[in-house]
Amino acid sequence: MPVDSLPDSIKKLGLHRWVDLTLHFPLRYENESQVWSIDQVVPGQFAQIQVQVVSSRIVFRPRRTLLVEVEDDTGSAVLRFLHFRDAQKNAYVPGHKIRVLGESRRSLAGVEFIHPRTRVGWLPIEKIGSQPLLPVYPTTAGLSQLTLRRAMARALEAAMPQEWLPKSLLEQYGLMPMDQAIRLIHQPPADAEATGVMQQLMNHEGPAWNRIRFDELLAQQVALRQARRLRVSEQAEPLAQRRHADQLKTQLGFALTSAQERVWQEISDDLGHRTPMQRLLQGDVGSGKTVIAALAAAQAAGSGWQVSVMAPTEILAEQLYEKFNAWCVPLGFPVGLLKSGLPTAQRRALLGDISSGALSIVVGTHALIQKGVAFCKLGLVIVDEQHRFGVGQRLALRHPVDGRMPHMLAMSATPIPRSLAMTYLADLDVSVLDERPPNRQPITTKLMASNRRDELAEKLKAFIAEGGQAYWVCPVIEGAREDAPNGSKVSRDEPLQAIETAAAWLAPLFGEQLVVLHGRMATEEKRLAMQDFSQGRRRLLLSTTVIEVGVDVPRATLMVIEHAERFGLAQLHQLRGRIGRGAGQSTCILLFDEPLSDVAKERLKTLYETDDGFEVARRDLAIRGPGEVLGLRQSGIPALRYCDLQLHAVWVERAIGFGAKLSDVLEHPEQARLHGISPQAVDDLIDRWAYDKKGLLASG
Repeated sequence: MPVDSLPDSIKKLGLHRWVDLTLHFPLRYENESQVWSIDQVVPGQFAQIQVQVVSSRIVFRPRRTLLVEVEDDTGSAVLRFLHFRDAQKNAYVPGHKIRVLGESRRSLAGVEFIHPRTRVGWLPIEKIGSQPLLPVYPTTAGLSQLTLRRAMARALEAAMPQEWLPKSLLEQYGLMPMDQAIRLIHQPPADAEATGVMQQLMNHEGPAWNRIRFDELLAQQVALRQARRLRVSEQAEPLAQRRHADQLKTQLGFALTSAQERVWQEISDDLGHRTPMQRLLQGDVGSGKTVIAALAAAQAAGSGWQVSVMAPTEILAEQLYEKFNAWCVPLGFPVGLLKSGLPTAQRRALLGDISSGALSIVVGTHALIQKGVAFCKLGLVIVDEQHRFGVGQRLALRHPVDGRMPHMLAMSATPIPRSLAMTYLADLDVSVLDERPPNRQPITTKLMASNRRDELAEKLKAFIAEGGQAYWVCPVIEGAREDAPNGSKVSRDEPLQAIETAAAWLAPLFGEQLVVLHGRMATEEKRLAMQDFSQGRRRLLLSTTVIEVGVDVPRATLMVIEHAERFGLAQLHQLRGRIGRGAGQSTCILLFDEPLSDVAKERLKTLYETDDGFEVARRDLAIRGPGEVLGLRQSGIPALRYCDLQLHAVWVERAIGFGAKLSDVLEHPEQARLHGISPQAVDDLIDRWAYDKKGLLASG
């Protein structure tokens, strides 16, 4: 392997080692071996033509452009250059023979090439049909294809991963050896198109791509299993005292569902072990995750250890604080709320109570991981809406106390399909709440065009006059740019219904019944607005998506979501989950603008057809893929580069099964001969795909 480092221009692509280059595959290929006549050129397809220059000129309408007219025996074509130097015009001398390579299109002038590559002279007859295909790689500004190809050629000679799986396994699955697969994808032979290999490569199919896919999936499985083994080797304090948790169960005023009982037993048992719990509790909105978290906190506090509860927003933190306060203080466990913006004296006193152990349970936002926060005996960390935190933020809470790691319970109201959990979360134990609390009715979802907004407002007036409570959600606060759903920036020629305009329109209709809530309000303003609504003093809450998680007002049974087509499926389901939390029938109205894109239609159709979060999650995975569903940018969970969990389900299952054997090889090297694989080969696999000891991508 080369000892020198890669050029900085290549490192901008996220490639830092020579072996990384070997796994940086082409987007497409260019065939400089085949020559087309102009009358054979198909629009939209890469083609090479051999022509003579007829003329070249610079025109200024509609913009400054260099036009070069060329011809062969079958017709003429135009080369169009929008970015050029004046001297470039002199390179195209009438009568000169040139080769033109690029993607063609049809225009009013006939066949046209925009910014093609040109070569002086024609290809000799003996070279036609005999040259290898040229790969075209993903690149970045300032990094040419020529530079990439030269570096790639060096990497393939000096850093090529060698085959390490038994030959019998390759034959069983019809796989090409690793080094041959990599070389074929980077350097397909000249006859690849004629033999059908090119079509396979372009579609990411066939023995070569399957070998790459299997390698990546195996690396992920082994890395995550290795992370689990590392966690199992750590020590935690057994938190086995259940008396206070049992007492809380009897004081709740309602019985747990069978799903809650099952999940609680799993978590309670984990807390009693010396191995640190690392469990994901997932359940649909309103399935009762918070009460499970409170029971876990009661067991941990009852065992003499502190509990930290981290939430992504102040509104959710305050709601959790109120619930933990109501449930745990009567058991004798003081509860504190730590958030940003507290007065200095109050914050100092709170930090003192945390460090002294005077507070048994501390609920908070990101403030919990800020400098100066030190727990006395932290035994349990609870993270709500875990996908909203980066992995570093979650791990920052897991500081050992006297050599003991705290147990961790992560919660998510965004259910993860089984295939995703098995693939991406192999280092976690997963508990699922798959049952509705009793007396909860399915939410009715209706679709309504936004031009019926006035009609809807009149019906809402009657609903509120009869004692109802409702949410009205807008995607932005003001104008049409900020706080757009999913982080999008919306141009001003596509106006969105903003809170400022909605408030001006709704205030005369609803008067004192209306209260406004959004992220720019001061903390105390937000708290009072939410309090007025939750206690029924205000009947209509006009809000942005700050209410997406944590808001629990059982009396609110109606929700209107403006511009529903702009939101993601998971976010719409989360918003809808703010209603349907009481015994009455709830209705969610999705206002949409036309025309709708195909993706928007599919989202709204899904919400209309089901309120089952697991079915919503399954369809969301089909629409968006695993990276977006898991929020990989925030989570630190490794993203698969070359595998689609649905298209390649058979390879996922094979990797999960064989990955367990590879993990055994690392844990029990004496089994290496049994499986025909060396521990060093498995270590190289993990390193090749850049995983670290936590099962995360080292570059992430």
